[in-house]
Amino acid sequence: MKTLYDVNMKEYTTYKTGGIVKKMCFPQNPEELLNLIKDLKFKQEKYFIIGNGSNLIVDDKKFNGTIINLKEMNHYELHDNILYCECGVMLPMIANKMINASFKCLEWAISIPGTIGGSIYNNAGAYNGSMQDVIKSVTVLDKSFNLIKLNNKDCGFEYRNSIFKKNKEFIIISCEISLEKYNKDILLELVKDRRKRRLESQPLEYPSAGSVFRNPENIPAGKLIDDLGLKGYKIGGAQISNKHANFIINIENASSNDIKSLIKLIHDKVLEEYKIDLILEQEIINWE
Repeated sequence: MKTLYDVNMKEYTTYKTGGIVKKMCFPQNPEELLNLIKDLKFKQEKYFIIGNGSNLIVDDKKFNGTIINLKEMNHYELHDNILYCECGVMLPMIANKMINASFKCLEWAISIPGTIGGSIYNNAGAYNGSMQDVIKSVTVLDKSFNLIKLNNKDCGFEYRNSIFKKNKEFIIISCEISLEKYNKDILLELVKDRRKRRLESQPLEYPSAGSVFRNPENIPAGKLIDDLGLKGYKIGGAQISNKHANFIINIENASSNDIKSLIKLIHDKVLEEYKIDLILEQEIINWE
């Protein structure tokens, strides 16, 4: 399979941060993935699995292990109203294709820059839609190297959460998504309006990983951060966006440590001022 050596993780995360890793492998199908993991476990080599790197804050230090990048497991098929996708299919790409085929149910996902696998893992969502609303089944590889098919209820979906976050021994291989026929022109107009609003309200011109914190009940996290006067606050090359306070952006060669320091600052100040314990929506990966 395709294998790269001494890879800079800045090239594989949307924050454009992270250290050098010894090796990155790109399996193209479940069999290659299975054989790779078996080999790594036999050699007792440490490994991490990523998709598009769009929700990750990756360690700045060097990693003497293997990154398994699933983006080349990207086969998909549409049968009637059931969409089959492997884990590496990009969510906005497939959402666009389904809209143009006159199917609704993924129009909320048009601007989420993640893979299908990562989006299921995080139960990604926007505009009152999420993966839990559309997933029919998810096929996973378990710790005994068995392929298991889980139905929607088995996935333990919650707000920006799933059983896959709690049980890291499951590796998402593929899924089935239920769609509905709909008027393509209406969907395209809806998407056009949402794109415009997103460009106006989010700092898309800078590297970031989207919303930093989950929204607490009844109030957006961004408002809490904005009300504390933290917009524009910088640590190193990382900044709390002036456009949207729940975004941290890489404005000048930021490190992951810069971003993590800003996250801690925001969390602690919101807890002190409002007694609200903000929950991180992004995932921090430390090699050790």
